[in-house]
Formats: sequence, structure tokens, C-alpha cells
Amino acid sequence: MKLVKLIAAMTMVSLLSTATSVFAADDVLKEVFTDSFYGAAIGGLVGGALMVFKSKPLDHLDFIAYGAASGVLAGTAYGLVKSARAFAEVENGRVRIALPTIMPELVSAPGTGRTTVAWKADLFRGTFN
Repeated sequence: MKLVKLIAAMTMVSLLSTATSVFAADDVLKEVFTDSFYGAAIGGLVGGALMVFKSKPLDHLDFIAYGAASGVLAGTAYGLVKSARAFAEVENGRVRIALPTIMPELVSAPGTGRTTVAWKADLFRGTFN
């Protein structure tokens, strides 16, 4: 029960903090909010679909909440990674300097086959015609 309350609280904080930022008309925040909304919808549908496999589906309505909460978190993470920024960006002939987004990446070692987590940040990004 405590886990359900924790997930519900995290979902509400995520949605409220993102929702108030959307009105700032920033494309990145709008994209992250849209991805988290779609993630919640898809997660709720998947949670509802998983209820069918139980003998008493109506006793497991929390599957929908778990699915929606997981979808919000996954959608938010996807939106943030998709809109990652570089240290320097060239856009329309202008150079912008910003803090790079640090992203985790799974890398397998060639000799041992072990998988480790590497952290990467883009230093330069641009479009060239």
C-alpha cells in the first residue's frame, strides 16, 4: 500500500511540475510532457490488459495505476533523452552554449562480454548544409 501511495505521489509531482512548465511555450518541455502523457496512457492500457490474466480481474485494478505510473516515468525519461542538448549547438548560423545532458549508455566489453554503464555527453551538435 505504501508503494502505491509513493508511485501516485511521484506521478502527481511529475505531472504537475511538467504541466506548469508547458505554458512557458518551450518546445522541449512540451515534447517531454507529451511523451509522459502518452506513456501514462499506454501504461494504463497495458496494466488493464494484464488484469485479464487474473482469476478475479476486478480485484487487481491497481494494475492500471502501476502501468500508468510506470508509463509516466518511462515517457518522461524517453522525452528527456530524446531532447538532449549538447554543450555547443549551431542553429541558423548562430552558436548557442548550454549545459550538456549526460546520458547513460550500456557498453559491452569486447573480451569479457560484460556489460557496463558508460556516461556520455555531446559536446558539439550542428546541422550543416
